[in-house]
Amino acid sequence: MTVCAIEKKTVGATGAAKDHGDAVLEDSEPEAPGAPDDPPDEAGGAGGAGGAGVPLGAVPAPPALTIAADGSYAARLALAEVAEAATEASGEAGGAWFVERWTLDGPEPYAVPLPLDQPEEPDSEVLPLADGRVLIRRRVADRHAVSLLYPTGPGTGELPLGAVECPDLTLLPPTPDGVSAYALSSGAHSTSVWLVAGGAFGPEVVAEVPGHCSGGVWLDRAGRMLALDREMPGGGPVKAVAVDLERGGEVTPLLQIAPNSNDRLLLADPDSGLLLIRSDAPGHDRLGWGVLGSCLPVRFPESLRPADVAVTPFAVQPGQMLMPESCAVALRIDGAAGSWVGVWRPAGRRLHQLAAPQGWQAGRGVWTRDGVLRLPYADGNVACGVALLEAPVDDERGARPSAEPGAESGMQPSATAAPLPVCKPIPLGQAPLTGRTVPG
Repeated sequence: MTVCAIEKKTVGATGAAKDHGDAVLEDSEPEAPGAPDDPPDEAGGAGGAGGAGVPLGAVPAPPALTIAADGSYAARLALAEVAEAATEASGEAGGAWFVERWTLDGPEPYAVPLPLDQPEEPDSEVLPLADGRVLIRRRVADRHAVSLLYPTGPGTGELPLGAVECPDLTLLPPTPDGVSAYALSSGAHSTSVWLVAGGAFGPEVVAEVPGHCSGGVWLDRAGRMLALDREMPGGGPVKAVAVDLERGGEVTPLLQIAPNSNDRLLLADPDSGLLLIRSDAPGHDRLGWGVLGSCLPVRFPESLRPADVAVTPFAVQPGQMLMPESCAVALRIDGAAGSWVGVWRPAGRRLHQLAAPQGWQAGRGVWTRDGVLRLPYADGNVACGVALLEAPVDDERGARPSAEPGAESGMQPSATAAPLPVCKPIPLGQAPLTGRTVPG
């Protein structure tokens, strides 16, 4: 585990056509009791009532940390202690939001504050680029202004990129190339895909997709194929579709497990083709997996349905070319005891439950190709840290997952002295989930 601290004190912030084959459950695993399958509400978006100052006595909704696709940088809105003239007499302090950039790929992680003359609104969104600049989207009246922030010695530089006039604009996940940035804007009958950074003339519409779209998963390393969860005008089930951004937004069906099921794509690994899916085709919302180009149907393993918790995947191990069953998948597990980490592989069919470091930016992390999970965290003693966790092996016969979160995991809270263990684009045809045979 490597940790660092920054001098500026922050508080309170954390961050295809139809599939040939019916949805099947893996019958080699025992049936588990029902569990909540809906993903937990992500922290982010509106963190207050709209004012720039946030009283320290209140508990604002913490914006989430966003990590670049290659794991080099991360960015978030952090809350800084400020003294306000209006509250000095009473001895109370106030807080103001500012952008904070984390550098994660060096020998030691560190955070750089990027404050401007005016505090940021808590509903602003930030996204790190590969060159170290941070894109921020701000709501200004009925527009959304987009700028790039970067450190300039003791201050912060800002490069305005333009504005988008629309009711709502949501940034998509970081692109694989780390250079460009995209956003979604939904209208009454269609959804616009905006290129908000990386273009030649400011924000521009690069695709217009019929229906209401949400989500957003990149399917290739080039940042050309984008998967969106779409609901057609007039209602109906939600189906994942693939949008080709280099062919004028050409739309290809991606998931259709059952005619009336809601089929959403959560994660995709371009190297192996592994897809993590949420669908109600089995009768209620379940986590499932498939392989882009496989002739096998989507499967919904019972190991991804533990009782009395919600399970949400957030990272897939890259570099496992042609070996989707060997990819380690990191999952956020939310239960009465809080949030902790799950690790699962399709081939192992076992959910390892491990303790998360104290102050973990829940649901955030990135895998290395060697199977080491990097978990960013910040607590009262560490302003910017990364815990390294080796993926557990699945070949222990007779071993069972721990009943308690993190039991016998070897993990230690990050605030203690004991460190944590260090442990192509695929063409989409008429049936993207069919066509390539994989073992198992």
